[in-house]
Amino acid sequence: MEVPAELAAGEESSALPAAAALPSESQPTPAKPVQITVVTAQELKTIKGDVSATLVRVEYNGAILGDSSKTDVLPDGTANYNFMTSFECNPDGPNSLADVAQKPVLLTVIEVLQKEKKQKEKTVPLGQAVVDLLPLLQGQCSFKVSAPLYAVPPSPLESLHPEAKGGLEVTVCTEEPLLSAAQLSNGSLLSVTLEAAYSVPEAFLPSGPPHNYMVCLQVPAAGEKEFPLLFKNGILKLAGEKEPFPRPKKWSLANIMAPGALNIPDSFIVGGPYEDEDGELNKREDREFRIQAESMKRIVWDMEKRCYLDPAAVVTLQKRITQCQYWPVEVCRMTVAPASKGKTSEADKGDEDKQIFFHGVAYINMEPLLCPGVKQIRGAFRVFTYQDDKVFEKTKCQHSVFRDLRTQLHLTKEGPWTPGISTSLSKAFPSKTQKEDKITKDKDSNRRMSSVPKIRLSDASLEAENITNLILEEQPYVEAGTFLMMEIKLDKALVPRRLREDLTRRVEQMIPPRPPLPPRTDGAKKAVEDYHNRVTSIAVSILSECRELFGKQLPDGGATDPQTLEEQKRQLNFELNKSGKYFAFKEQLKYAVVKIVREKYQKTTAFETQEEFQAFLSELYVYLMDQMHVALNQLLFEEAAPPVPVLHMTEEQLWLFAREAEVNKDYELASVYHQKRLDQDQRNIQHWLDYGAFRLLLEETTKAQDCFRQALSLDPHHIQSLLLCGVVAVMLQHYAEAEIFFESACCLEPSSIVAWTLSGLFYELQNNNIQAEMAFREAKKLLKAQLAKEGEGGKKQISATSVRSPSPGPGGSAERVPEAVEPALAFAALKEGATAPASAPKAGESSAKQVHPDGQSSTSRDGQPAAPSPVSGLRQPPCTIFMKTVEFLMKFNAIQFVHMALAHELLSFQEGPSCAYYLALARTCLLKEDFSKCQECLREAVRIDPVNPNVWAQKGHLCYLKRDFGEAKECYERTISFVEDAADVHFVYLRLGSIYLEEKERES
Repeated sequence: MEVPAELAAGEESSALPAAAALPSESQPTPAKPVQITVVTAQELKTIKGDVSATLVRVEYNGAILGDSSKTDVLPDGTANYNFMTSFECNPDGPNSLADVAQKPVLLTVIEVLQKEKKQKEKTVPLGQAVVDLLPLLQGQCSFKVSAPLYAVPPSPLESLHPEAKGGLEVTVCTEEPLLSAAQLSNGSLLSVTLEAAYSVPEAFLPSGPPHNYMVCLQVPAAGEKEFPLLFKNGILKLAGEKEPFPRPKKWSLANIMAPGALNIPDSFIVGGPYEDEDGELNKREDREFRIQAESMKRIVWDMEKRCYLDPAAVVTLQKRITQCQYWPVEVCRMTVAPASKGKTSEADKGDEDKQIFFHGVAYINMEPLLCPGVKQIRGAFRVFTYQDDKVFEKTKCQHSVFRDLRTQLHLTKEGPWTPGISTSLSKAFPSKTQKEDKITKDKDSNRRMSSVPKIRLSDASLEAENITNLILEEQPYVEAGTFLMMEIKLDKALVPRRLREDLTRRVEQMIPPRPPLPPRTDGAKKAVEDYHNRVTSIAVSILSECRELFGKQLPDGGATDPQTLEEQKRQLNFELNKSGKYFAFKEQLKYAVVKIVREKYQKTTAFETQEEFQAFLSELYVYLMDQMHVALNQLLFEEAAPPVPVLHMTEEQLWLFAREAEVNKDYELASVYHQKRLDQDQRNIQHWLDYGAFRLLLEETTKAQDCFRQALSLDPHHIQSLLLCGVVAVMLQHYAEAEIFFESACCLEPSSIVAWTLSGLFYELQNNNIQAEMAFREAKKLLKAQLAKEGEGGKKQISATSVRSPSPGPGGSAERVPEAVEPALAFAALKEGATAPASAPKAGESSAKQVHPDGQSSTSRDGQPAAPSPVSGLRQPPCTIFMKTVEFLMKFNAIQFVHMALAHELLSFQEGPSCAYYLALARTCLLKEDFSKCQECLREAVRIDPVNPNVWAQKGHLCYLKRDFGEAKECYERTISFVEDAADVHFVYLRLGSIYLEEKERES
């Protein structure tokens, strides 16, 4: 591996300058000045109450850019500097784009003390602040920040005002953007955050010689180059409280005098549920170990390093991940040698051959970054002993970065003012100790240069073998269960996710939306007819009132004098107003009048003037009166023809009849009823979905696809239609179309558990395990949030014995499947029985039709997969993502995906088979008429939950189909004796009634 020459430097800030630099071999660009303006400082009095004069020093990348003039501090603690300085950003120079990404501007406020007699003016550091230059790499040419000013520890802040801090108002600007349009759109920014190492070996003790705990990750750049990201100076913490969340990320800088200035502004480690992580140890069984390890001995870094990736480097990164998905992250502990002040001895020279102790490696799976829209990987990664052959086998890396860089890792024990990014600041406040350290450093440098040729770098294989032998005997990391918490994040996904608009456009290309209905031409005629019908209805009602009030008062001849007639009119008006019928009649006429205004007069907007409004009312009144007379004349003087009885079945009745025919295996009759429903309303999405489910029942996948596509053409955003189109596309092996359908459903309804689960099943079918796992994780996260909202009710649903799914027929219900039962049994039963409905009673057994218990077929009325049944108090939404999906798929007879979902459900159980499982298995056995296995399953179900009415209903169905009517009668009677109804109680009543009828016939 090629090691940059700059690694020979010994300063932390410039020790690994190439670590953050990922340049490509592009054409050199001219330097661009970056201007920094320190405007004002606020609340300096909170740091030190008697401060009178200060100046501000600006540093960047280890160089002093300038000092402002001495400025008096105002009584309110404000100091106006208005100090301007700049540096040049040169891609090929010291201040490259990599430095802008990684290194902040360091601002130091220095207090200027008053001069005493014939003494020079003294200065004391008061506080420090940092300004992150990252916005310059995000396309901004200027930005303004208010940087917190943290006190330097020797200041009175520590003892007087521990919570107080000031602030600096800073402006950063450039004449032109640092990145071109191509770099901004095609480049990216990679940030790596090392949080901590948990469950570290017992040999890691705070006593003894000081050690430096380090972690290194190599990041590929353009070409064949690799650059190391080195995290040093991990802090060993003993057992105690867990690390808090959120907590700030820290700069990878050394020797900033104000510890608070190490915190990266607005950048925090927020944590999250273990199940949402991408690494290892994120299973349910790892939770207890993780909780315990986080409060035990650990090594903490909380450090972030950034890398700017130009377009060529982004392509290289994607290529490297494609070639090898696992990247090694090396871990080691190295002894820190104390600073030498004398001449170099032979022992000191021997120390140069630095030994790598506790050399370990963690493997990070980077393949999730190749999934569309994924920009972040965060999780726990186990640490193993570093072995060359195993590392090469898993990562294709032939070299250890620590072995290659150990001569450049200067681990001399550092004093409080070791030169670093604030080297110039330490020079401003020299002391005797610093002068001695400077002399010692020069001597040490000469000694290092003279001893470098003596290091046996060529014998790396022998050294590696010796080091490996020291560690392999104990395997400290494996025995301790050590793991690293890391985060790798890109500001742009390597593979962008398709936009919602693009997905909608592609769906519409495959399934064009149905054209709108043609404009109605007979609307006016229909409105007038409705008005006539309303007038006639009201007239008949008024005549009925008259007969009730005055029927006995009419004379024999039928004539009434005017005075009596007027009195009757007043009495009728009084009775109508008193009873409220007058206002009811007005309400009935109101809607008919509104239709006439809209359809006849085409008036849908407000009137511009009052005169226009009054003229329209007059015209409308005349027309309504004329039409009223027409309606009354037809009522009183024309003999109405007797109505022709029309046998009109409602949509609900047709659906019920179709369901009965399906259960009785009369598929021709069921098809007739489904088609009649469509004839009544072809723009009803649910009609097409029900018909498609019926076609899937007959294994007519192509016809089912046509039905689902018809439903989708009515509403391109209908989630159930999108999912079902994806399901049938998979059945027909149209995988590209299926991916678009599933992705569109997840994009349009990101809160749909079923959509994410089906997407995961599809990706798993394509052997895309990474995207499948991510989809399942998203579904589980949504389900967890849903159960949390439900409170205690949601917690009860987690119990296996309390979960009861609906049964679409007398065959049983598809429920949770435990891991203790062989998957092949459930799959075989489902595969053979799901395409055939429950057997109908033979001739002579019963003439009763079989109808769904709650008036619904295998497809819900609203298409929602988790809608509870109103007749079954036992039915609750499934508590796993796979059973929710199974419920949805069973409603539409999508058996292929049911097999896949149940396979996952088998692996999700921690306990033995549940009652719900045996009920589901019994239904599959009934569907294929395997009565012996069904009886075994029901026996186990009764043993687990003897008071479950669904169990006894299922047992009754078994006995009924075996023609054991006596046993079936007992089971059915026991079922209806429970307080709560079984899910298929309608079939229980039908079959129990047929048994009673047959018994009565035999008795007669």
